Amino acid sequence: MGPSTVTNVEMLSEEQRRVEGWRDFPAPAKLNLFLHITGKRSDGYHALQTVFQLLDWGDTVWLRPRSDGQVLRHGAASYAPIADQDLVVRAAKILQNELKNQQGADICIEKRIPVGGGFGGGSSDAATVLRALDHLWAAELGTERLAHLGLALGADVPVFVRGQTAWAEGVGEALQPVALGPKAYLVADSGVSVPTAELFQAADLIRDAAPATIADFLSGMLLGNAFEPVLRQRAPLVSTLLDRLGAWGEARLTGTGGGCFVPMPSLAEAQAAQQQLSSEGWACWACSGVDRSPLLASLGSLR
Repeated sequence: MGPSTVTNVEMLSEEQRRVEGWRDFPAPAKLNLFLHITGKRSDGYHALQTVFQLLDWGDTVWLRPRSDGQVLRHGAASYAPIADQDLVVRAAKILQNELKNQQGADICIEKRIPVGGGFGGGSSDAATVLRALDHLWAAELGTERLAHLGLALGADVPVFVRGQTAWAEGVGEALQPVALGPKAYLVADSGVSVPTAELFQAADLIRDAAPATIADFLSGMLLGNAFEPVLRQRAPLVSTLLDRLGAWGEARLTGTGGGCFVPMPSLAEAQAAQQQLSSEGWACWACSGVDRSPLLASLGSLR
C-alpha cells in the first residue's frame, strides 16, 4: 500500500499502522486549576489569569508523511465534519506555508478527550501536529516559532507546543512554567458544551478580578473559575456534577466547558473514586498531573 492511499486507518491495528509508515504521538489534556478574568484588553479580548495543568491522559495523534503535498485527515471527526476546518489540518497547512515545502501528511486522531469539555483536546491535537511534523519534515523550527504559529490556531495551543504546566496571562498565551510535582485528579465530563462566545458575553460573568501572582497561587489563595457560576445557572447538569464531585474535595470547572475535576490525595484514590462515579453513569477518568508533557518525551526518543 503506497503512502498516497486513503485507508480506514482506524480499523488497522497498531502494528499494521507502523508497517504502513504511521507514527503515534501523545496529545495530553489540560486542566485550568483556576481561571480569573482581570479586565478587557484594547484589542477587545478578555485578560485572563490561569494555571494550565498538563495531564498524562489525552488523545493520540497518528501521522504519516506524504511526498505529494496533500494533507489528508483520516477517520470520522464529528467535531469538525469539514476537514479543512479541523484544527489538525489547519496546523499542518500553517506549517506547510511557513516552510514553503511540498511535503504533506496523513493524519488520524484517536479521540479520548471529550469535545467542548474545556480539556483542550483540539488545541493539544493541533500542537502535537505542529511539533511532530516539524520533526518528521526535518524542519526543526524551534519551540518559539512553533508556539507563535500555534497562537494563530487558538490561545491554548502555545502551552501544548511548549509542553510544560504553566502560569498563563494575556489571552492565555503569556506563559511561565511552574513545577507542581506529582498530582492526582478525578476528571469528569458533564457532556454539556456552551459556546465560549456566549459565556464571555454573559451579564453575570465576573470580569474584574484583582490581578494575582504565582506566589498567590502556590500559597493556595487562588481557586475557582469565573465561568463556574455562569455555567451552573445555564447548565444544571454541570451544577449536578460539581456537587457530586464535591464529595471528594474542592470540585472545580476547567476552561469554559462542561468538564470538571477534583484534586485527589493519590492516583489510587482517584481510581477508586472513578469506579464509583462511572458506576453512576458519568464519563470520568483518574489522571496524573505532570509538569512536562509526554509529547516532549515522545519527540525526544526520535532524535
